Amino acid sequence: MQPTRDPRATLPDLIEVLLNKGVHLNLDLIISVSDIPLIGINLRATIAGIETMIEYGMMQQWDRDTREWVQRAVRTHLPLAADEEILAKMAGGHYQDNFYRTWRPGSAYLTTQRLIIHRRDPAETLWQTRLDAIASVSALREPSIGGEERTRILVGLNDGTEAILSALEPDRLISLVQARLDRTDGAPSSTPEATTAEDRPLREGRMWFLETLSSGSTWRGGQAQLSNTELTWRSPMDGRARVRIPPEQLLDIRREERSNPTDERRVLILETADSTITLAADDAGAWFAGLDEWRTGPGDRRSAPLEATISPGRNPDERAEEGAAS
Repeated sequence: MQPTRDPRATLPDLIEVLLNKGVHLNLDLIISVSDIPLIGINLRATIAGIETMIEYGMMQQWDRDTREWVQRAVRTHLPLAADEEILAKMAGGHYQDNFYRTWRPGSAYLTTQRLIIHRRDPAETLWQTRLDAIASVSALREPSIGGEERTRILVGLNDGTEAILSALEPDRLISLVQARLDRTDGAPSSTPEATTAEDRPLREGRMWFLETLSSGSTWRGGQAQLSNTELTWRSPMDGRARVRIPPEQLLDIRREERSNPTDERRVLILETADSTITLAADDAGAWFAGLDEWRTGPGDRRSAPLEATISPGRNPDERAEEGAAS
């Protein structure tokens, strides 16, 4: 075996492979000095993310024991039915709109029967509904105090009322709730299906983003996705999209020769009203054609005053909200 190095590989790439695919080591090693064998190593190891381990039949007893322990711990402050099981938990909140309007932070729980926003200390259920009372669930995008776009969760109920929720991973929670609704109904409902069709990816793949720092510029590897509503890019270490551009804000796109981590000499330059974004990909030509067609798609979409964002990280108000939720 000879050591090799791919200059395009980064630490996030290694972490992503370890977590999603895993590595199995089957090693017999003998260390010799002056042709005299001194040390023998027999190594059998599997390294992977927990979900990958469980998928391949490993650590299942640990998974069962951990789930039972979590259920017992949660029941001490969140009443659950005997046959009710928690499917997901994350920091979240509920927007209260009655005699005064405010966000009430807590934790979002999805169980086999309910969607709940609950605060542990002092213990209080801020909002809840049974899954069979939900008519629709969709993403609601609105600007935050700092001007960055934030995704909320709009829950429509069968009685005609609506609730606005926040979650640390809103897209994941929406997909989990929708999966439970589809499973309960036996078929997807028409409203959520129309929403997901709009956001279905037109193109996605590996892409590099040129990030400007105080000490200079550096290329970051990540994943880009193009849908009918926006172009997004995020690295494996980002909790949310680092770049988010709606078609209305993409003023110009061109290609320029520039040193980059790919085999393609020309990079993509995207111009918006308030920023210039540089991206690189091995298939930059195909991305250029797709983005140019997407930008000049049917209808005059430039009239809508939407905002392109390059996220520098979480806003202080979001960190405060998540800290209070935890």
